[in-house]
Amino acid sequence: MAKYVYIIGTRDTKDAELCFLRTKLSERGVLSRVVDVSTGRNCSGVIQVTDVVAWDVASCHPRGPDAVFGNVRGSAIAGMSDALLHYLSSRPDVAGVLALGGSGGTALVAPALQALPIGVPKILVSTVASGNVAPYVGGSDIAMLYSVVDLQGLNRVSRRVLENAANAMAGMVRSATHEPEDQRPAIGLTMFGVTTPCVTHLTDALHHQFDCLVFHATGTGGRSMEQLIDRGVIRGVIDVTTTEFCDRIANGIFPCGEDRLGAVARTRVPYVGSCGGLDMVNFAARDTVPQNYRNRVLVEHNPHITLMRTSVEECRQMGQMIAERLNHCEGPVTFFIPEGGFSLLDAAGEVFFDPEADEAFVAALSGMLRESARRRLIRLPYALNDSAFAQAMADEFQTMFKETEFNA
Repeated sequence: MAKYVYIIGTRDTKDAELCFLRTKLSERGVLSRVVDVSTGRNCSGVIQVTDVVAWDVASCHPRGPDAVFGNVRGSAIAGMSDALLHYLSSRPDVAGVLALGGSGGTALVAPALQALPIGVPKILVSTVASGNVAPYVGGSDIAMLYSVVDLQGLNRVSRRVLENAANAMAGMVRSATHEPEDQRPAIGLTMFGVTTPCVTHLTDALHHQFDCLVFHATGTGGRSMEQLIDRGVIRGVIDVTTTEFCDRIANGIFPCGEDRLGAVARTRVPYVGSCGGLDMVNFAARDTVPQNYRNRVLVEHNPHITLMRTSVEECRQMGQMIAERLNHCEGPVTFFIPEGGFSLLDAAGEVFFDPEADEAFVAALSGMLRESARRRLIRLPYALNDSAFAQAMADEFQTMFKETEFNA
């Protein structure tokens, strides 16, 4: 089957740019299709046999094209976005996706790109790519390229930017390799800099048996991990670093979403968790720390990240929140408590060492967690980054995973 790069945008406003990308890909020997996601008047551009008109995309909406056309702009964009997601997900011939748009076009195409498998080349040229791109990238591997100028006709700047995008896509598609599939089951682990020794020990202990996928616990990292759990890629979790809950409670910059641990509950994959980084909230540069937190214990992790020690009350709230979510997990769950501290900064003698706050978390967690034969809480007299603590987690996960696979 021939494979195509799908070039996506609104032809009623971006036809010149879309056709330019098609020409550049053709010059590099890459097959492509222009997909029109316009919601307004019909495009007057030249339609090639392989191109896809807006009506065909809109027809993939669960309620048909009437759910897209004829609505006010906001509803039409939302409708076409949903239709594009269904259309693109159904295509077996996607070699890659090269999309472009302004603020509306970017919001329209991003969900469809997010829904594609990890590894499928995805480039989004956008006028908003120099700002907060988290809503557009989500937990996927979308590469966003700032257009510099508005996408309103071709000029000396837009031609260079678009040609770079076409060159990048051509390189991705033409250089794609198909390595033999790893036969080890994939597992997800969460890590921060302050929990790296623990996770390093775990991956060293487990990599012969498992393909260890380590996620940076920055909010997006947790969402990426859970997305892969839902897709069946990840078959078990060692959630060392649950720090994203801190930022959710205290309005830090790396919060977990409402669905954190939701994929674990839905899929019932074996889960081993712990308290990594629950001693800290993340903010940007020090002058961005909210005024009401300025008198708290703060550490400048680097020029762009300032850490704040979590309080007794915040730890109590996190204990309740995590317990509530773990109570919905019907698969095997073991949560480990490191009595010697939750991170490199929370060990004895370190700046965030606060046994009272840590114990507030433990008391709240143990008070709400409905323990059973399949949902256990284990306290150990180690700091989180002690090798003995990491080994205990590794041993528990191996036993849990083996039992789960045997009973599957």
